Amino acid sequence: MKKPIVTLLLGAAVLTACGTTGQPAAKNTAAPAAKSTGTITWSPCTDLTTPDGKPATPGAGVECGRLPVPLDHAQPGGEKIDLALIRVKATGDRLGSLVFNFGGPGASGVDTMSLAATAFAKLGSRYDLVSFDPRGVERSSGVRCGGEIDKIISAGGDADTEKLTKEFAAACEKDSGKILPHVGTMNAAKDLDLLRAALGDRQLNYVGFSYGTHLGAVYATHFPKNVGRFVLDGAFDPTVTFEERAVIQATGFDQAFAAFAKDCVAQSCELGADPAAAEKAVETLLEGLKTKPLKVGDRELTYGLAQLAVITPLYAKQTWSMLEQGAAAAIKGNGTALLALADAYTGRRPDGTYSTMMTSLTAINCADNAERPTAAETAKVNERVKKIFPILSLDGSTGTCAHWPVKGDNAAKRIDATGSAPIVVIGGKGDPATPYQWATKLTDQLKTGVLVTYEGEGHGAYLSGNGCVMGLVDAYVLEGKLPAPAATCAA
Repeated sequence: MKKPIVTLLLGAAVLTACGTTGQPAAKNTAAPAAKSTGTITWSPCTDLTTPDGKPATPGAGVECGRLPVPLDHAQPGGEKIDLALIRVKATGDRLGSLVFNFGGPGASGVDTMSLAATAFAKLGSRYDLVSFDPRGVERSSGVRCGGEIDKIISAGGDADTEKLTKEFAAACEKDSGKILPHVGTMNAAKDLDLLRAALGDRQLNYVGFSYGTHLGAVYATHFPKNVGRFVLDGAFDPTVTFEERAVIQATGFDQAFAAFAKDCVAQSCELGADPAAAEKAVETLLEGLKTKPLKVGDRELTYGLAQLAVITPLYAKQTWSMLEQGAAAAIKGNGTALLALADAYTGRRPDGTYSTMMTSLTAINCADNAERPTAAETAKVNERVKKIFPILSLDGSTGTCAHWPVKGDNAAKRIDATGSAPIVVIGGKGDPATPYQWATKLTDQLKTGVLVTYEGEGHGAYLSGNGCVMGLVDAYVLEGKLPAPAATCAA
């Protein structure tokens, strides 16, 4: 998923990161294609984990592998890093490979595919389902930042966020300085073409969710002739500035919160007798946590963690009940459920360690943007966010990218896939994280995009289980049948 950009204070979802304006459209300059080799050695998976950090048992047909890629693509013969891969072998007459990126940026494709493969069983009847940990993520030279990540995520409302973010950035440089200059979507797209070649596929067949739509769009821009059957679900517009992104996402989550409250009341809501009362109950709970965190065992449910706990279930209608139950319990003094939701968002494991989800997210976002908002600019945007959706605001915060040890650039902002095969872009009218307008804009930027509109709630449409969306996607990926122009799927 394309997470709201937290200012690191990672535990507080202020949408004030390092977005930037797009570059002027330029003539498409396709990168040279990697040669098709089919050279990956696959073997049984040995280190898969569940979302709570426990060992996971791979299912039938699941294999893992590694692909060496250049640390610096400008020096292809130089030092290499390994990309961690996973494959679920096709159960029927094989058409080729279908590569997935599940978003973030920073999500582990290896762990996600091991758990989600059954959701793509129809596609898996004809394709090997393949995913990977992108560079800078988990097993692929994942960005690690010492114990500072726990301080950042667990910080309360009175934290010195300027100090914390400086210390966090310094720890990332100390622990992961070698990889930091080489993460980012441009490098990931080049890795993706090396993966295509290593899989032995002439063209890349690809499904990207949320941030994965950005990676797919950048790939299509630089390797248009290598684009096979592409689906981009929960589309991201890379041209928005950090302020535009904050305001648009705040509006999206505000609408999702209102829809949650209305749905909650329609089903005998524990939080209030009408939608306004339900919303107020959650807001009052969070406000109280600013000065009095809630004890949960030897931990505390702080204001920042509770913000994440509220945001997390707003991504999908199927998880709205978790917000109702968790908030109702916290109001009564039990913050266990909300703390678990926050931990799921941040990748915290039961032993207190973290996946690289949040550190990788920061490194990739800072690499993909040249804009470095100052504390004053961040405060200005925070005031706008506060007026729209206060739950996403954080007073006194500053953007981590302002302190990041590596400069970002805007290369991944230019999207133009002229010359590629048609690319299916899906946008949801009720998507809080990647609002519908981004899907229309990405479709236009691609030049080869075909827009599908989903009128339902939630972040991403295919995994909502909507039969219309799934049918259109399956028909394209399996049969090459494009959706009709302006195709729309009801909720």
